Amino acid sequence: MSKKTPPFSLRLTFEERARLEELAGDMPLGAYIRRKVFDGQGLKKKRARARSRRPIKDEQKLAQVLAMLGQSRIANNLNQLAKMANLGTLPVLPDTERDIRRACADVALIRRELLRALGHRTDVEPS
Repeated sequence: MSKKTPPFSLRLTFEERARLEELAGDMPLGAYIRRKVFDGQGLKKKRARARSRRPIKDEQKLAQVLAMLGQSRIANNLNQLAKMANLGTLPVLPDTERDIRRACADVALIRRELLRALGHRTDVEPS
């Protein structure tokens, strides 16, 4: 039975990490560092499937969107609607139901687009 080697940790400044990620391009950061440290002469080991890195086109804009979502009351408002519906105090007329379904679709679209902007697959349901 072989024991796994414990991971090695390295603290970097924000600027150092950003520079390394820039230099790594599409290569996973760990693989890039390993290649540089061992000058491409590291031990051959079973290669894990490399995940592709998809850079975020506008990180500042993404940060703004995430901040706005965090400051919004969307989650709280949806929770209040669900509570009222469960208690039977929300009159669910056809127009109300249509508006709620449209809001849910909008939230799902926002989630999909944010995940896509972050480089995650959006064709699978969350577990």
